[in-house]
Amino acid sequence: MINEVIKLVTPKNIEISFQEENYNDNMVVVRPTYLSICAADQRYYQGKRKKEVLDKKLPLTLIHEGVGRVIYDAKGEFKKNEKVVMIPNTPTEQDDIIKENYLRSSKFRSSSADGFMHSVVYMDRGRIIPIRDIDEEVGAFIELSSVAVNAIENFIKKSHKRKNVIGVWGCGNMGYITTLLLKSYFPDSKIVVVGTRMEKLNYFSFADEVKLITELEPDFMVDHAFECVGGIKSEDAIEQIIDHINPEGCISLMGVSEEPVDVNTRMVLEKGLTLLGNSRSGYEDFEKAVELEQDKQTQAYLKNIISEQIEINCLNDINEAFDRDLNNDFKTVMKWNL
Repeated sequence: MINEVIKLVTPKNIEISFQEENYNDNMVVVRPTYLSICAADQRYYQGKRKKEVLDKKLPLTLIHEGVGRVIYDAKGEFKKNEKVVMIPNTPTEQDDIIKENYLRSSKFRSSSADGFMHSVVYMDRGRIIPIRDIDEEVGAFIELSSVAVNAIENFIKKSHKRKNVIGVWGCGNMGYITTLLLKSYFPDSKIVVVGTRMEKLNYFSFADEVKLITELEPDFMVDHAFECVGGIKSEDAIEQIIDHINPEGCISLMGVSEEPVDVNTRMVLEKGLTLLGNSRSGYEDFEKAVELEQDKQTQAYLKNIISEQIEINCLNDINEAFDRDLNNDFKTVMKWNL
């Protein structure tokens, strides 16, 4: 079957191409309806990745956050027009110890495999989940919620039981969603968000407290922390967390940095801290994220961080969406009409 796909050929240069798809009964054909732009997509689009990475991966179809409607399932397990979230991580093997999103052999859409900017997407049936009562514009970025679920579940397994105060550093999309879900997991814990801009921190109405990084009191302490900053600024965030975390606390690292960052290992050793790496998510994390987002109040909070919804009817609309996303504080969602 011939499919229309949209690829990033060179930075800021998107083209339509056609490719042959090999369909089998283990696949479900999905028409994307709402797609969400991630910072990782922006780094490819803007050419912010290293030259050797761009040379290796382009041309590439972008976007790994999205939902769609089922248009064909040969086995009839999914109903026609059923709303589903598409899971970008595609494992090629199973391991009794290592989760699918950490297996080096796994493929990830819009990175080591083409993303969701297609007319239709041929999904392995084990890589889609019905979203039921979740609005599609909110469902577009369930992937972010699944990443937060993965981090929180890892944190539960590897942190000690004292969770009186949990700090979240970062006031962007990842910090917002992680804080929201932490309140679901730990309703009796005090969740404090630490960020750089009060106008963004004001969105965190469900947090117990918000603080600017420049106004932390010397005696402010947390039992555990989540770093959701990313980039070179994650170095400052990690340093501040180490200063304000109690001994034997767990620091969950979630912010992606293109370059290595320095860590004060002396104080990590002295305090007996656990640094916990988190990246991406798997099927079970998506299942849990979909379950959590059935709650209407949770959906309402998530809808608050849709900075802009843009209708995509032509290639120029895609370019405009990526350009406008740079100026948006939170999520840019594309209503996919191509």
